[in-house]
Amino acid sequence: MNALYQFVSGPLVWVSFALFIGGSAWRLYSMAVLARKKDVYVYEYFSLPHALRSMLHWIVPFMNESSKKNPALTIVAFVFHLFLLIAPLFVIGHVAMLDKAFGISWATLPDGAADAMSFIVVGACVFFVVRRLTVPEVAYVTSASDYAIVGLAAAPFITGILAYHQIGGAQLMTILHILSGEAMLVAIPFSRLSHMIYAPLTRAYIGSEFGAVRHARDW
Repeated sequence: MNALYQFVSGPLVWVSFALFIGGSAWRLYSMAVLARKKDVYVYEYFSLPHALRSMLHWIVPFMNESSKKNPALTIVAFVFHLFLLIAPLFVIGHVAMLDKAFGISWATLPDGAADAMSFIVVGACVFFVVRRLTVPEVAYVTSASDYAIVGLAAAPFITGILAYHQIGGAQLMTILHILSGEAMLVAIPFSRLSHMIYAPLTRAYIGSEFGAVRHARDW
């Protein structure tokens, strides 16, 4: 078990980050080429003010008409994405590993806060699954891969909770936590999780087109 822990927390971490960084770079390059191919003037009418204005209206809850029509989904999705980013970055165990490996560190969350955020992320994933099962128009466009993506996002938090509360064997859960985190990291550029990378660019494109070309709002 110790050898497995050393492997997943050592070499496999570097492999995961290499695939994430390389895959993300490839994804961004592919999108840039495709955007030019689809619209030869895409970069000419790019407008930073209109791009930032559009991003603001789609990031802040209830600043666009779509989010106003689905208040429950808006709140859950906002909190889910916020905690999905904050908890891994500021949990004390992750910062301690970075400090040990690279000598860099920053402020951390209290254990209780990180634990609560993890529970909320898992609860949000349950909400997304139930919504896909029970809302007819959502269920109609749902495939098995949608559930797999939700499971992939939830796995690091479920295993993190189990490891923190020492349920199922602390070392086993820690290994599963690291493995599921690495799986999610690798999947980001190669699955629909890639919206974490290109969603700001897509929003910038739409915001520029609507603001600088059509002189209209896109929210």
